[in-house]
Amino acid sequence: MTAPRRPAGALPASLPAGERVLWQGAPDARGLALGALHLPKVAAYFAILLAWYVASSLARGTGAAELAIAAGKLTGLALLPLVLLGLYAWGVARTTTYTVTSRRVVIRCGIALPMSVNLPFARIGAADVRQGRGTAGDIALTLDGEARASWFILWPHVQPWHFSRPRPMLRALPDAARPAQALARALAASAEIAVQPAPAPHAAPLPAAAAAAAA
Repeated sequence: MTAPRRPAGALPASLPAGERVLWQGAPDARGLALGALHLPKVAAYFAILLAWYVASSLARGTGAAELAIAAGKLTGLALLPLVLLGLYAWGVARTTTYTVTSRRVVIRCGIALPMSVNLPFARIGAADVRQGRGTAGDIALTLDGEARASWFILWPHVQPWHFSRPRPMLRALPDAARPAQALARALAASAEIAVQPAPAPHAAPLPAAAAAAAA
């Protein structure tokens, strides 16, 4: 399964001359729910609370009927945040587009207020692939020393627990190998262009009059 391609309108503006789209896709809703939003951990937390309530109620001698009603109410309350997290993951996946061009990485996101974050290759110091189950994975981008990114603005498209030096991430990619390869080739090509020495200037021939004067 590959990330769905998005139309060119997913970019904030038309690409300038010489720049082309190498890869374009979106995060997987299930991967976001399980990884970025930690849905299993939240479910386990509520399950532990429910088990503790049932055990303590039985120890106090609570009747079976009363315990079943109370446990049902608690289960309903626990399902509400789980459903909301699932819907949020679905909304993020529907409104997010990751684009790798020949010059930059673009993260277009935002459910209520769409925005675009442009990361030129000159600002990207490194890119690391975090492999998940199967072909799924994340790509974390390390920005250079002068570049800064806002953790709160980019979340959940940012690596967890990196607050002082936030690392933008292309998260929950169903097929992380394709964008990783495209990004690696583009970064390598950009680095070669950046370090390519300029050709040495050639001395222009002097006009005949100037040559005679110099002689």
